[in-house]
Amino acid sequence: MHIINNQPPARLRLLAGITLITLLGGCATLSPDAGFSSVESMAKERLNKDVKWVKTDADKQAVHGRVQELLTKPLSADDAVQIALLNNPSLQATYSILGIAEADLVQAGRLHNPGFSFARLERADVFEYERKFIFDVFGLLIIPTRTKLETRRFEQTRLAVSAEVMRVAAQTRRAYIDAVAAQQTAAYMDDVKMAGEASAELAARMAKVGNWSKLDQARQQAFYVEVVAQQAKTKAAQFSARENLTRMMGLWGAEAQFKLADRLPDLPKAPLEIANLEQGAIANRLDVQMAKMEAEGLAQSLGLTKASRFVNVLDMSYINNSETGLPNKTGYEIELQLPIFDWGDAKVAKAEAIYMQALNRVATVAVNARSQAREAYVGYRTAFDVAKHYRDELVPLRQKISDENMLRYNGMLIGVFELLTGAREQMASVNLYIGAVRDFWIADANLQMATTGNGGTGGNAMADVAMPSGGDSGGH
Repeated sequence: MHIINNQPPARLRLLAGITLITLLGGCATLSPDAGFSSVESMAKERLNKDVKWVKTDADKQAVHGRVQELLTKPLSADDAVQIALLNNPSLQATYSILGIAEADLVQAGRLHNPGFSFARLERADVFEYERKFIFDVFGLLIIPTRTKLETRRFEQTRLAVSAEVMRVAAQTRRAYIDAVAAQQTAAYMDDVKMAGEASAELAARMAKVGNWSKLDQARQQAFYVEVVAQQAKTKAAQFSARENLTRMMGLWGAEAQFKLADRLPDLPKAPLEIANLEQGAIANRLDVQMAKMEAEGLAQSLGLTKASRFVNVLDMSYINNSETGLPNKTGYEIELQLPIFDWGDAKVAKAEAIYMQALNRVATVAVNARSQAREAYVGYRTAFDVAKHYRDELVPLRQKISDENMLRYNGMLIGVFELLTGAREQMASVNLYIGAVRDFWIADANLQMATTGNGGTGGNAMADVAMPSGGDSGGH
């Protein structure tokens, strides 16, 4: 809706001037950080980690220095997560979405630029001049509602960026656990290979002098061949897990030669006991908050759609014409689109359908949040119980068997091959324990995401957010 105004009377000129001054003085402006401070607060509160939006060379140097400091020692899981939150390039790209969302919010609080037109008509010796001043009145009327809508979108975007920080942190922690576990497994497989190689070599020597049968020699040789193949697979898995962690931390070149801890952290003394698990997930999960905010924003948008279903274009013109030798002609003109062909019912029906879709999406997210929290906690407790069982039962039993075999070997009651077989079985049980501890710490990371983040598996948060439309919202 536009007012076209040219040289209005003094009262109208005064009103227009006051309105323009008010608008020019009250226009929204861009903030220094585009709301990134809320993301920083979330990372500090929920992860106890720092995040940095790298926008200048000074920021880049600060991040580089912090990363280099962390890389001077063997990385812990927390170190790896901190590096990823500072240095992951995909996460840095996500931060830029905040700037886009804030720009749309600021744009929503601004009017279209005013316009001025001038026409000169000539008929014989008669000249006619027409001057018009154009002002967006309807845009002024809907600025509060439009700003509220974009504010909700902006807040939703901030939640989505925060959820993405949580996802990257959880994914990095899982990658770290996989990398350290693969490193431990590869180290033990080296020991198993050495034992198998010694056993096969000894069997060949004893068979050569007639003290070992060809069948027993073949069995030892077959075991060694299998171990060599398993070791190769283990090395490949170790390399793949390490590269995955490298990508998550955004490292390359000499930085990719980082050192990891020698082993995974020990199991905690007792598993977590979480009261009100489901209620906590509903209250704290960022995807639930985003879904609620989307529904609220759409409800407000639906109200605006109903209010403006008929008033699509309203142009108001104040006209001042002058002709040679004649007094000036003044007046006004109003143009309104008539709802003859389009009554706006389709637009309202679409808005209502989108709103109902959003409500059902909220219900879906809430149901999923409860279910994922329960599932993650059961997985966490099961992984703890299994790892504890291996630690307290299987590994000690294998150690006891190994000790008894050593006593019997020293007493010449068993031979060297029985001793080597027991050692291999002990190493296999240790590998099982390593895998169980890895599964526990991954389950722990999944539980954190299921109760506070964006889902048990840490799906990409930005894929679900209703991003700002980016449409024209007016301007100075």
